[in-house]
Amino acid sequence: MYVAVKGGEKAIDAAHDWLAKERRGDRAVAELSLAQIREQMSLAVNRVMAEGSLFDPDLAALAIKQARGDLIEAIFLIRAYRTTLPRLGASRPVDTGAMRCDRRISATFKDAPGGQVLGPTFDYTHRLAGLQTGGRGGRIRGRVPVCGDATDEAVPKPRITDILGRDGLIQDEPPGEAEPPDMTRAPMDYPAGRALRLQALTRGDEGFLLGMAYSTQRGYGRNHPFVGELRIGTVEVEMEVPELGEAVCVGELTLTECETVNQFAGSKIEPAQFTRGYGLVIGQTERKAISMALVDRALRWEELGEEDSGAPAQDAEFVLGHADNIQATGFLEHIKLPHYVDFQSELELVRRMRAEAAREAAE
Repeated sequence: MYVAVKGGEKAIDAAHDWLAKERRGDRAVAELSLAQIREQMSLAVNRVMAEGSLFDPDLAALAIKQARGDLIEAIFLIRAYRTTLPRLGASRPVDTGAMRCDRRISATFKDAPGGQVLGPTFDYTHRLAGLQTGGRGGRIRGRVPVCGDATDEAVPKPRITDILGRDGLIQDEPPGEAEPPDMTRAPMDYPAGRALRLQALTRGDEGFLLGMAYSTQRGYGRNHPFVGELRIGTVEVEMEVPELGEAVCVGELTLTECETVNQFAGSKIEPAQFTRGYGLVIGQTERKAISMALVDRALRWEELGEEDSGAPAQDAEFVLGHADNIQATGFLEHIKLPHYVDFQSELELVRRMRAEAAREAAE
């Protein structure tokens, strides 16, 4: 007979104590500081901020430490904390065209106006572990040249898609909603407009979106993208102050923006031209931004008058309903919690069915 495990509060308290010991690890090793996590694990911090929908590097570093490096658990902690914060107002849309770029590349135009800035990237490194020897990853020597000056903020860097737009070669973007929906304050509703879809994608799990984006490249969605532009840098965040009658800068935000240029043969309602996919994510999170842009374009099939290929990445309810790692984690992990009564009823049902089958076989 299956019986419930006994222990109750004492067992749970002991589990918490054990967790704290495991989190600290060997006390002969110096404890990680939040500054170390924030400065030396910045990509993990950026992911937690992006999927937690809260820009606070110190808080994200604390969440990573508390979660023992489990980024999904850290994202959960950030989102939970976010719900306790007051809502003071809404900022104006940020101007990514005025971004102070640390990294800005284009896979479509070699001589992009304003120059290309390779910036801090793994793209040109050898994937060999080398930090323990004191060298840079893979012990690469010499400096990788850049096409442009990352410190020269005076050089304008127009968007690549604007260049195509001047010649009418890329679809014009329709004006956005005056007040787009906020999925952090209202539940997801279908059919979801593009503004709501983009919110869900930027909060979605990076691994899930990467898999969806990869599927479109392999033919499940007829998506042939070029990275028109990928830029990472700092933008100013402004808010309207009624008492002053103008907008004031309340801070700066690091963002990663990706615009893809996609082939489009035209349809009954649109001429042959290029179309866009768009990704915008907090922090330096370029894999996520590129994945987001590919999935965004795949989800636009209906508004562009394309045929539904039945690909998973083109199914908005499938993508948006499964992209959130916090919802997925909660639903997945709840099955390890006690289900003794449910299991006992199913156990009795299976025994009864087997007994009935045995009786029928004997008759």
